[in-house]
Amino acid sequence: MSFLSQNAPASKGKKREELKKQDRDFEDGEEIVSDDDTRGKRRKTEKETEKLQESELVQMKKLENSLFGSLYSPVTFGKEEETEDGSALFHVDRSAVRQIPDYEDDDDDDDEDEQLSDEDNGQVVGIKKGQAAWEDEEEKQININIASVNRLRKLRKEENEGLISGSEYIARLRAHHAKLNPGTDWARPDSQIIDGESSDDDDDTLDGGVDDILRTNEDLVLKTGNKLCAGRLEYSKLVDANAADPSNGPINSVHFHQNAQLLLTAGLDRRLRFFQIDGKRNTKIQSIFLEDCPIRKAAFLPNGSQVIVSGRRKFFYSFDLEKAKFDKIGPLVGREEKSLEQFEVSQDSNTIAFVGNEGYILLVSTKTKELTGTLKMNGSVRSLAFSDDGKQLLSSGGDGQVYVWDLRTMKCLYKGVDEGSTCGTSLCSSLNGALFASGTDRGIVNIYKKSDFVGGKRKPIKTVDNLTSKIDFMKFNHDAQILAIVSTMNKNSIKLVHVPSLTVFSNWPPPNSTMHYPRCLDFSPGGGFMAMGNAAGKVLLYKLHHYQNA
Repeated sequence: MSFLSQNAPASKGKKREELKKQDRDFEDGEEIVSDDDTRGKRRKTEKETEKLQESELVQMKKLENSLFGSLYSPVTFGKEEETEDGSALFHVDRSAVRQIPDYEDDDDDDDEDEQLSDEDNGQVVGIKKGQAAWEDEEEKQININIASVNRLRKLRKEENEGLISGSEYIARLRAHHAKLNPGTDWARPDSQIIDGESSDDDDDTLDGGVDDILRTNEDLVLKTGNKLCAGRLEYSKLVDANAADPSNGPINSVHFHQNAQLLLTAGLDRRLRFFQIDGKRNTKIQSIFLEDCPIRKAAFLPNGSQVIVSGRRKFFYSFDLEKAKFDKIGPLVGREEKSLEQFEVSQDSNTIAFVGNEGYILLVSTKTKELTGTLKMNGSVRSLAFSDDGKQLLSSGGDGQVYVWDLRTMKCLYKGVDEGSTCGTSLCSSLNGALFASGTDRGIVNIYKKSDFVGGKRKPIKTVDNLTSKIDFMKFNHDAQILAIVSTMNKNSIKLVHVPSLTVFSNWPPPNSTMHYPRCLDFSPGGGFMAMGNAAGKVLLYKLHHYQNA
């Protein structure tokens, strides 16, 4: 009984407590939250407030960055901050700036529509490079008379031009300013762009080239690129080029092969000789005798494959160096010239120009050895010179004028009077075609810039009057720093002109030396040797110390 009595009140007490708890939970039909639920809700509210505060801070930072810029992150273009719903925070309206130029074609309308559609979709489209962001409409309505003001007449494109629009006036002023104040290439951001192609790769190579230079101890300045000094010419006399086999008659031609080691000599003794030039022994290689042709001129083709030999005959010879074979060409079909002694070979080795009768110039192909065309001067032809890699030909003669011919169209580009000349006797042109010299029968030599001469400026840049007799031969060296002038009428009548300064070397011809009557001269391809033939049958050889290569 005691066990039951002890457990009974305990169970009844528990039931009473549970009933009381349920009565407290439900009061007047409303649910009352317990303590555990209250703590959970508090935690949720605290988390929500923290999230709201964080989102507000994020929005504040975005607003500050958009207004004042970020202090820590770099500025990026083309990436705009977006809000949470995906729309841009700010939208820039470029429609006021967007203008269609007048010069755009109708074919570009589709591209413009696509660009406009991109703007409608919310994408910002930038202005094209070089396109004005704003234009003044009043400029098109204003008319300016550029003929009434003296300082504005230089803007005219035609002599009778008067009124122009304001926009055209501004464009011409800008073009005139750019013409008077050309910018330097290094200051232009696109100065490394060549022929419309990007030069990103070139920049890498240039940087690598600078690093390579700094890693070596080589000379930064090439000695061969130095300019020749004026005043005195440094040279030394060497063994005669034809000392192994002198000629019995006057030397009319000396010419170096393109390899600079082979030299040909030819003269009235009817022999064509070849020498290997080293400045010490000058070994003779071969001698060829022509029975029916006293040689007036002989020359290598610039490619070195053949030798053209001519004399006072109706025909000429072609000597093939590889086959060691002579070919006799002529008389030319349709021509009655009795002499083909004067000729010139083009730099591209394609054309031979002969001096013909009655002002005719005969053009012969080096491959077929046939007449390909003729050119006609008003007066007689005395001298010829090729220019611009054989594309143009200069000629002069008895009328005292210099003709410039275009061999592609077979027409005369320009004809001008050679200043102070009544009869042209000699012509020569530099290898690059920038300069040419004209000699006269009175011993005067005029040096011209070909571009100025063709443009109508007939004034020579220099007149050399150191010789008093007829100019028979002239020659530029390979870099056009030396011009040799030869007259065959007097002894030692040869002058060397320093072309950059347009002065004559004071120590040439060599003092106390007899050069006899000079007749021809040639420079080696590298400029190191100079060979001169005279009437005594000798070929004098000199070493020019300024040039390192033969």
